[in-house]
Order: sequence, then C-alpha cells, then structure tokens
Amino acid sequence: MISSKEIINNLDILIPNPKCELDYDKDYELLLATVLSAQTTDKRVNSVTKELFKYNINNLSNLDVEAIEKIIKSIGTSKRKAQYVKDICKRLIKDYNGIVPNDREYLESLPGVGRKTTNVVLANLFNEPAIAVDTHVNRVSKRLGIANNSDDVLIVEKKLMKFFPKDKWSRLHHQLVLFGRYTCLSIKPKCQECPFKDKCSYNNN
Repeated sequence: MISSKEIINNLDILIPNPKCELDYDKDYELLLATVLSAQTTDKRVNSVTKELFKYNINNLSNLDVEAIEKIIKSIGTSKRKAQYVKDICKRLIKDYNGIVPNDREYLESLPGVGRKTTNVVLANLFNEPAIAVDTHVNRVSKRLGIANNSDDVLIVEKKLMKFFPKDKWSRLHHQLVLFGRYTCLSIKPKCQECPFKDKCSYNNN
C-alpha cells in the first residue's frame, strides 16, 4: 500500500500552493459559497456569487427568497439553497452580529450546513485541522486504497485523519480536492500524469 509520506511528498510537488477555489472576501461569503457548492462546481458557484455578494449579509437576510433564487437559479436546487442563504444570514446576525464563529456545533446547526461544509469553513477561516470529504476526496481516497469502496464519507474522513498527520490535514484537503478535480478525474482520469499510477486501484483494474 502507498504510504502517507509518499502521498504528501508527491502532492507537494504536484500542487505546491493549494487553496480553496471558491471566491470570497468575507467570512460569511465562504460559508454561503460552500453551502451553494453542494452538487455543483466551484466555477458555477463563483459565477452566481459574483452577483449574490453585491449584497451584504444584512441585505441578504432581508431579501425575498424569490430574489435570491433568481440570482442563483443556474446552480440547481436553487429554491432550497436560496432559503438556506436567507436563514443562515439571519441566524448569524442574530447570534453573532454577522460573524462566522469558530464553533463546529453551532455551524452544523445552521440550515444546509453539514460536516463537510463545516470542515471547509473551519480549515479556511480558522486554520483548524480538518479534512472535508467531497466527491473528489472520496474518489481519490478509495482509488489510493486509503478507504474502501463501500465506506461512507464519514468513515472516509476518519480513515484519512488516521492515515495522515494532523498538522497536514487542512493542506491535504485542498491538495486532494485539486488532484481529484484536475488529475484523478471521475471519468477518463489522467493516469499518465499521476505519480501514483503504479499503486492505484483504478489504473490497475
């Protein structure tokens, strides 16, 4: 099996400056963008938040859901996500004067915010050690043999946390996302560009 050190070293070469590809300037914008990114791409989210984030958190909390939905309609499930945007803004204003807190329990209590979104927010805003398992991280973890194909995302997260040193989690999260997004693709992965091709379950099937 491939070692954690080998994965870390190769990803550091392949992706030396990993970062979140969602566009945001304010803490609540990252939270909202991550919620909107469910079942869609960061690129598509960035195209709608360019318009959405012309409104500040107070404006968004007072906008009609229909108006928010109109702005984000191209990303899918827009009606539900529009309600999330409005409700999250209202809660943050009421509970924390519009500031996103470093509080996992609180964040996971917000509408539309699950463990993956919370991990993204904690890692990016507060540099907390966390690994968010999205579709890319899930796929890469299983192809590299860190997790089993039958594992759900929580089990994958726990296995990743056990496999890699804690001080590497947040950086590795971004590297695994970007590696899955641009190299280890779901369909037609770029195996010839992959440093792990000789030890990958997909390439050796």
